Amino acid sequence: MTDFFDVVLSQRAARSFTPEDVDDATVARILTAATHAPTAENSQPFVFIVVRDPDIRSTIGAITARVWEGGARDLEIGRLSPAFLRDVDQGAMGGVAKAPVLIVVAGDTRLTFAETLDSSLFPAVQNLLLAAHALGLGSTLTTLPVLSGNDLSEALDLPPEIRPVAVVPIGHLPKPLAPPRRLPISEKAHLNRYGVPFTTTT
Repeated sequence: MTDFFDVVLSQRAARSFTPEDVDDATVARILTAATHAPTAENSQPFVFIVVRDPDIRSTIGAITARVWEGGARDLEIGRLSPAFLRDVDQGAMGGVAKAPVLIVVAGDTRLTFAETLDSSLFPAVQNLLLAAHALGLGSTLTTLPVLSGNDLSEALDLPPEIRPVAVVPIGHLPKPLAPPRRLPISEKAHLNRYGVPFTTTT
């Protein structure tokens, strides 16, 4: 079994994928991991739409590109490094949609309070990302298609009570990804009060 911390410390966003398929058994393992995420009151409001159809994937790609070109890119200019912006741009403009599997994560609003819906869905998204990485696949989290109003829901024939929150592409990587860049915990964690860095004593 892959070591948990090896998976967590090496997982990062992938925005380019090969055409190689991901079989149903592998997708089922990833979804099983997602359904074991914690939810408020064990409500399990997650709904997963596994999108393999090329036309629907193309539609989701077009929605993503439209949101990106319609203002999202402008918000990131100056915030992201040029190299990072190019990577995100490549993903938004078609790279993500070329993954053989898109998993749309949605929530059933009838099963939990509106205030806790997202907190019951994004742990499942994290499990998706980690499970895909543990199985040697690439993935990422994008919310761009969700920002297009009802376009994503209409493309998937979602009823009004099912609200999409994210799209996770799953696929094989064209090349290994470099390790993720993270700041040390001493810059992010505080001890007892804000401003007092948490540091280890060993």
